[in-house]
Amino acid sequence: MSVTDLFLSYVKFDTQSDDTTNMTPSTPGQMEFARYLKGELEKMGLEEITLDANGYLMATLPATTTKDVPVVGFIAHLDTAPDMSGRHVKPRIVEKYEGGDITLNQEQGIVLSPNEFPEMLNYIGQDLIVTDGTTLLGADDKAGIAEIVSAVAYLQAHPEIEHGKIRIAFNPDEEIGQGAHKFDVELFGAEFAYTMDGGAVGELEYENFNAAGAKITIKGRNVHPGSAKHKMINSIRVANQFIQMLPRWETPEHTEGYEGFYHLVGINGSVEETTLTYIIRDHDRDRFERRKREIEHLVRKTNEEYPGCCTAEINDQYYNMREKIEPVMHIISLAEEAMREAGVEPKVQPIRGGTDGAQLSFKGLPCPNIFAGGENFHGRYEFVPIQSMEKARDVVINICRLLAAKH
Repeated sequence: MSVTDLFLSYVKFDTQSDDTTNMTPSTPGQMEFARYLKGELEKMGLEEITLDANGYLMATLPATTTKDVPVVGFIAHLDTAPDMSGRHVKPRIVEKYEGGDITLNQEQGIVLSPNEFPEMLNYIGQDLIVTDGTTLLGADDKAGIAEIVSAVAYLQAHPEIEHGKIRIAFNPDEEIGQGAHKFDVELFGAEFAYTMDGGAVGELEYENFNAAGAKITIKGRNVHPGSAKHKMINSIRVANQFIQMLPRWETPEHTEGYEGFYHLVGINGSVEETTLTYIIRDHDRDRFERRKREIEHLVRKTNEEYPGCCTAEINDQYYNMREKIEPVMHIISLAEEAMREAGVEPKVQPIRGGTDGAQLSFKGLPCPNIFAGGENFHGRYEFVPIQSMEKARDVVINICRLLAAKH
């Protein structure tokens, strides 16, 4: 099964997730895609295939050896990002990319250019799958699904390759942070797993942000502006004051690497009441806790000037999986070796975001993240080199083979 053919068939499904529906999966297209994949896995002859009511699809490729090999899992997500439409995706293959601009949509003047996306120049001579500029592509994470299915098909076609029991899973709603919420780790039954959900070729990640959300509510007092002196409290102005008290340079647009931030993602206000929605991120757990305390400190400071007007609701979302991976670093070494055997130099780096693997690691399934190969996720300029998907497929195959060889 060609990883390219699989990918091109998968992007036809509209699986954009939606955090407003309070359902799992959050959109019907994800379940439609899961049912299609279930049929595909059944035709392949996989075993222990389950698809639950929440859209979690799991299956088994039986072992080809009697050796006691740990059960390894590979996971990818069904949904695409809410940031841009994934409906009626029209992929196109640019063969042997020569460098320079790629016109995605002549009518609308949409151009994918290395002037804005210099990483394109890393793929000269390769075959790039691009969009028509009106939707995202869906390599995040349909490339991951295609790579896993293609790897399983390869192992089936080559029974001489010794491997242990392999579990695969495709889950909904990763893009809205809920992919691991209803994932049945016990049913999955793997000792460890890898999400195939990273970006450019070579990425290997086992560190991610600690994450929290904060909702600041500021109550004002609305009085007719003609007689408002010493009476009115304009909650919008108080909110602006609160915003300015946070460190100016500790925002996403001014940080990189291991640097954390406060990110204002929403404002909804009137004179009477304003709400500020923040996400708080830091790789270091102590700094993460200090950031939350700083929000609480600024709430108290605001209330000193405007008594009782300001409240904060802060909720942790996920934590850095590093603390769960460090005791089992052999699974990172295994992935690195598998990459090198596939001709890929590992690029171990922190995730400036979250991953299903982080939540799964805290649920008892150590789960670092491996590249799926795409670039410019979540928008019209997304693309994926075919050669990167093929490398990711080979990494999956190598992990399974090397794991058996070591036992």
